Amino acid sequence: MPVVNRIADFAPDLAAWRQHLHTIPELGFDCPKTAAFIAERLREFGVDEVHEGIAQTGIVAIIKGEGQGAPERTIGLRADFDGLAVVEATGAEYASTHAGKMHACGHDGHTTMLLGAARYLAETRNFSGRAAIIFQPAEEHGAGADVMVSEGIMDRFGIEQVYALHNAPGLPEGAFLTSPGPIMAAVDTFDLYLTGVGGHAALPHETKDPISAALAIGQAFQTIVSRNNSARDDLVISITQIHSGNVDNVIPDKVYMNGTIRTFDPRVQDMVRRRMEAIVAGHATSFEVEAEFDYVVGYPATVNHPDRAGFAAEVAREISGPENVEADAGREMGAEDFAYMLQARPGAYLFIGQGQSAGLHHPEYDFNDAVAPVGASFFARLVERAQPAG
Repeated sequence: MPVVNRIADFAPDLAAWRQHLHTIPELGFDCPKTAAFIAERLREFGVDEVHEGIAQTGIVAIIKGEGQGAPERTIGLRADFDGLAVVEATGAEYASTHAGKMHACGHDGHTTMLLGAARYLAETRNFSGRAAIIFQPAEEHGAGADVMVSEGIMDRFGIEQVYALHNAPGLPEGAFLTSPGPIMAAVDTFDLYLTGVGGHAALPHETKDPISAALAIGQAFQTIVSRNNSARDDLVISITQIHSGNVDNVIPDKVYMNGTIRTFDPRVQDMVRRRMEAIVAGHATSFEVEAEFDYVVGYPATVNHPDRAGFAAEVAREISGPENVEADAGREMGAEDFAYMLQARPGAYLFIGQGQSAGLHHPEYDFNDAVAPVGASFFARLVERAQPAG
């Protein structure tokens, strides 16, 4: 089965919706314009219920099938819709009109694909039970998925299984990949504040140099990967910020360092935290500086349920062909708050090919509108296959 013909018919509408959403990126939970646009489209489609204000601006729409199968079954489909604090450099006619904000991760496309599926499902209703169409804020920062789960959407709407898509630059246009079990990593962060004694750069012996301490700590953090962790266990420690000083002849008295840790195994995660704390404490004593270290646990690993990932891959093959679906692609070190929904219910997370483009979070990134009918067809067919009409 190729792209659903009816969905192909309204491909121009999908492009128009996506490009409009691209002009109005919003951040975190504060996405009123985006949510209003989504709710308006859903009501135009004639869905049965539109529930707004979940996790501030999140939405769950309910579409009831007209099939003779089990009427109590409900499948959840999720799209995220927040943007990023990135200054856009695409030069597109539909570029962001919100200064310093951009849809640099394709969430405008994710939302469009799910809107396309919702329109088709509301028109045809060729399934049994119900489809819960989930539009989520704050994926980038704020764990909007966790908030929606905590506010009870799984129980409130009787959701039994849940699925999501993410676009993938570099993967052939319309291709799919997924993996049984872990597919994306847990993400933690750390903040380190070092305080020493500043002074003249020509008289370092009169100072307690926090920059020297920070450099040594940063180097030592990397030994956790190479000397404390088994090579068989995936681990990334990346220092992403170091801020200190503002002139070339003064040793400052403070340094701030920040970074991210990516793991899959909670035992590795705990080991990293303990080793980082020990390294900071030891180096602070050695360099005679004061240290404040904060390890922040973030999104857990995104873990697909193997049977649901296999089922989703079967559906993807119907849409894009067997040669365009990789069902055991392995895992990557990125992170995704859909992990919380998969902790609450069985389901799967998949990537859909964007073709060649700028990478995610890049100021020149732009979602490929040709992919939207493919993703919408996947979502729609997933419902029809999971909850057949007869």
